[in-house]
Amino acid sequence: MDTNKVFKSSMGFKLAVIVFLAILLLIPTFMIMELVKERESRKNEAITEVGSKWGGEQTLAGPILAIPYRDVNNNIEQLYFLPSKLTVKGDIVPQILQRGIYKITAYKSTLEFAGEFTNPYVNNLGISQSQINWDQATLLIGISDMRGLNEKIEAQWDGQNVALEPINNISIDNVQSKAGAKVVLSDYSNQAQIYKYSFSLQLNGVQSLNFIPVGSETTVALNSSWGNPSFYGSFLPDEREVGENGFKANWKILEVNRNFGQQWTKLPSTNITDSAFGVKLLSGVDEYQKITRSIKYAIMTIILTFLIFFFIEVLNKKRVHPLQYILVGSALVLFFSLLLALSEHIGFNPAYLSASIATILAITLYSSSIFKSLKLTLLQSAFLIIIYVFIFIIIQLQDYALLVGNIGLFVVLVIIMFISRKVDWYAAGAKDLTN
Repeated sequence: MDTNKVFKSSMGFKLAVIVFLAILLLIPTFMIMELVKERESRKNEAITEVGSKWGGEQTLAGPILAIPYRDVNNNIEQLYFLPSKLTVKGDIVPQILQRGIYKITAYKSTLEFAGEFTNPYVNNLGISQSQINWDQATLLIGISDMRGLNEKIEAQWDGQNVALEPINNISIDNVQSKAGAKVVLSDYSNQAQIYKYSFSLQLNGVQSLNFIPVGSETTVALNSSWGNPSFYGSFLPDEREVGENGFKANWKILEVNRNFGQQWTKLPSTNITDSAFGVKLLSGVDEYQKITRSIKYAIMTIILTFLIFFFIEVLNKKRVHPLQYILVGSALVLFFSLLLALSEHIGFNPAYLSASIATILAITLYSSSIFKSLKLTLLQSAFLIIIYVFIFIIIQLQDYALLVGNIGLFVVLVIIMFISRKVDWYAAGAKDLTN
């Protein structure tokens, strides 16, 4: 049997071969998908490397008052007390750091902490006053990455200056790095006694800054010139203003809003970092996420392009060889690789425009030699432009991507049904539209 003759005469066989080629071309498409993941992983490695020198994503826990006591077995344990009030005011100055081809969003921050502790109340903890070493109380601040500190931490405690130093013998949940200083509880027997505190942090970090609401009443106010923030975590701002010139955000969290109390004799079973909230400085559009979404439309792009060639071939008595389908499909697949390479240097939108123009031009010039008709070549080119514009619109959309995508595909199906209405699928060929 002459396979080439069968391919020319049988539309069913042609469609089967076209579908097989489309599926075959998904193999290099999946390989490009893996390449996208690899490049994204390299970017994350670059962020981690920069963070290891500049300061990573920061999470702040504190202040917390830790006081040692002896349990019934005469072992030294810690009592933990949280402040009744915690107020944080911060300015975040964004910094763009370069690592190879990757630009990493970092920041310098100035954070002012203030508030007060009420005198620790231990009667409800089942511990007597004699078990507690009141003269060894420690004021603790948890900072997830101490490498980001630019200045020593000096605090005001009950009118006295204290200097905080790195400390490792007291735990604060999953916060690995801590600074602490011994403080004096002047009148621990007086339950009405209030200890005021204040301190400032000069802190570097990358991408995000987070806080754990340890105060019975915690208020946080942040300002920055960064115009593309993402507020996330367990609590969103009560008030926010976001514009091209930056953002302002204010949080107020109460003790009842959290899943841990104000005092405990051991670390709570609930991870206190689960209550963290904060802001992430987004670097704009995530190119890798958009490229991944683009690749998900690869099979649609390939099949629709092949259908365009198929109907032009059938309805206009043109002949397209399987190898020519493969070459056209290869150009469609290489579009995604070109999109990835260009996006890392010029951004997604310019890269999409450049890669789509290059691909459309390449296929148009090649198809002109196949069809030998300016009208058919322009028709094929117009369909390709519509396909790439349609995919670009879907990628840009977030909330309406599914709706617009389904409407678009339904319209495409109707068009295909309309075009194919005069095709005699049981015949060896198709009726000419001019008949």
